[in-house]
Order: sequence, then C-alpha cells, then structure tokens
Amino acid sequence: MSDLCDEREAAFATAGLGSEAAAEVTAGDAAAGWAPDAPLIAHRTTWQEVWTRLRRDRFALVGLAAIILLVVIAVFAPWIAPHDPTAQFDEGLTMRGMPVGPSGQFPLGTDTLGRDLLSRLIYGARVSLVIGVLANGFALVLGVVFGLTAGYFRGWVETLLMRATDVMMAFPIYLFAVALVSVLRPSLGILVLVIGIVYWTPMTRVIHGEVLSIREKEFVDAARLTGCTSVRILYRHILPHLVAPIIVYTSLGIATTILFESTLSYIGLGVQPPTPSWGQMISEGQAYYLSAPHLVLYPGLMIMITVLAFNLVGDGLRDAFDPQQRRR
Repeated sequence: MSDLCDEREAAFATAGLGSEAAAEVTAGDAAAGWAPDAPLIAHRTTWQEVWTRLRRDRFALVGLAAIILLVVIAVFAPWIAPHDPTAQFDEGLTMRGMPVGPSGQFPLGTDTLGRDLLSRLIYGARVSLVIGVLANGFALVLGVVFGLTAGYFRGWVETLLMRATDVMMAFPIYLFAVALVSVLRPSLGILVLVIGIVYWTPMTRVIHGEVLSIREKEFVDAARLTGCTSVRILYRHILPHLVAPIIVYTSLGIATTILFESTLSYIGLGVQPPTPSWGQMISEGQAYYLSAPHLVLYPGLMIMITVLAFNLVGDGLRDAFDPQQRRR
C-alpha cells in the first residue's frame, strides 16, 4: 500500500502539461501578443518571502545580529576569554579582600574570589545557550509528538494526552522544577531534562490546535484515499505545514528557557560552581551590590540582552510568516 502511495505522490508532484497542450498554450500566448523576450515576474519561494519580510524588521535584524555575536563568543570562548574563568588571582582582590574594579589586567573587574569577571561572562554564554537550545529542543520534540498525535487521532488518544497536558500545566512551573532538581543531582544534563519536562505543554497546545485544522483539509483526505498510512500523513503531509509555528515558538522558547535556567542558578539549583553561570554570578555578587555593583550589573545585562534578542527574532519571525498579525 505504501508503494502505491509513493507512486501516486510522485505522479502528483511531477504532473504537468503535455507537449501538445504546451504548444497550444504557446500559440495562444503568441496570438495574444506575448513575446518570448517579454519581462516575467520572478517567482519567489515561501522562504524567500519570509526572509524579505524579516529583513524589513530592523528590531529582528538587531536581535539576529546579537544572537550571532553571542554564538561566536560562546564557540570561541577559549580564544576570546583573557583568563581561565575558574582561576583565582591574588591581585584580583584588594588588601581588604574586596573585588577589584576594571583595569588593564581585568577589563571588567573581578568577582568575590578574585576571578576575572569578563572571562566568566564569556564562558557563561556557553552554559546559557547550550541549556537554552537543548532544553527547548527536548520540550519541542515532546510537544510536537504529543500535539500531532492528539490532534490527528482524536478520540481517547486526544483525551488522554490533552488531559495529561492540563495536569502538567496545573503545577506551578518553578516549584515543580525546584522539586525535581532538588531530588536529582543538579547538573547540565539534569537541567535540560527538567526544563524540557516542564515546558513541553505550551507547544503541545499550539500544535494540537493547528493539527485539528489541518487534518480537515482536502490534501489530507487525498492522502488517505491514495493509501498513505497515518504515520506517513502525519510526518509527510501535516508536519511540513507546522514549520512556521515551530520556528517561531522555538525562538521564543529559547529566551524563556535561558531565563528559567538563570533563575534556577540564582537559587543554587542550576549549574554548580565553579562552572560559570550568569544567574549564579548575580547570586554570588548581590551582597556587594553597593561596593561592587559590576558583579550584578554585567551578568544582569547579559541575561537581558540575550533574552531580548531571542524575543525580537521570535516576534520578527511571527510577523514574517503571518503578515496579517504584524505589529502596529
């Protein structure tokens, strides 16, 4: 049956005018005054249209540039950072044991243990981006699979999955995450697992609603009539139509995940020392916010810039994929 489905899909994809029909169309165009050298309107793909609209959004481009810069900093951190982020320097503390301010050796000053703050900020970008991408990717996979399954099969499958989604959404997210991390040993892998578990529900609801609409379209009925299996219809015919919301919510989800990781690190349940994390750096420096405000200011700015950049790109992608919802 799947072979028949493949053959019919290939036939539909490659279907076109025969030579005689093409000749008739050409003759008709010539009679109507069309010339072969007449200017034609260039056809642009959906992705070209999206990129054209995105380029017109200056805020989205600024956010995209900031994300690219952060990725470059995180990837090349060993070559960019002036010092080892875990190294403690005797000259990094004053005679009274206070962190020093910006200087030639320490461009942004040092922290409470005499470690270079700039180097820790650079390596902290690695932690935030890795957790943001991996945890959000895990939540995305769960949300897409559950949303597709519930929206397409309906019945008891939909009831079971969507009620489970409602139950998960009823828990306070932060308290649930704190409980999970407290039971398990805090680490990068555990953070990815926990954040993915608590954040799959919004994507499930979005995908479920989209699939409920798409499954009633004519091309889905045509795929059923050609003998395509349910799995093939889901991943070959329905899933490609979900690319736009998946991309948009992925960008917005990374921003939320980074903020969530910073919160867990701030209360001591994120990445454990001496691995640098922006939320952890704020927690360590808050006692010195009057005498050494740079300990709180710079990590806070990095979190704000990163989250803002992903939100700007997410909003720009949303407007590019759906111009009717463009911001006013």
